[in-house]
Amino acid sequence: MMNSFKLHAASPNLTRRLYLSTLGILGLSSLFAPLSALAKKPEVMEAIAKIVGSNIPRDGRVKLVIPPLVESGNLVVLKVAIQSPMTNIDYVKAVHIISEANPSPNIFTAYFTPRSGRAELTTRVRLADSQRVWAIAQMSDGSYWQGYADTLVTLSACTEMI
Repeated sequence: MMNSFKLHAASPNLTRRLYLSTLGILGLSSLFAPLSALAKKPEVMEAIAKIVGSNIPRDGRVKLVIPPLVESGNLVVLKVAIQSPMTNIDYVKAVHIISEANPSPNIFTAYFTPRSGRAELTTRVRLADSQRVWAIAQMSDGSYWQGYADTLVTLSACTEMI
């Protein structure tokens, strides 16, 4: 059992070190794949549709910040700020945080009133994998605004243990 590692017979000149190096390079290249390749998954689109109904969320006014690279998805700092005067006439009613790769797309919803002063929050969330996270802001006038941020998670959270 000392030498249980065997190479495929089709590559007799491939040494174990070269074989493992090639596997490592392939693994690293998949880690650094462009995050823009992430697309809205059907569950995310459905979750957003439940929030906005027949409205179309517009880009802008919502700034979502998460680290672009995190070692562990267990505690990821998330900051969101929505541009609003926060007056009795014009304020943010709610912000919904949606995840592309978590088991449940709805991470949380935060509610605001004009007495909140500012529509900003900072919290920590768990992320199951590298993904795009969306913030959908519902305004007092019935409009919806969106923002997103991408992150690369090297050690996933939200995994089921067997």
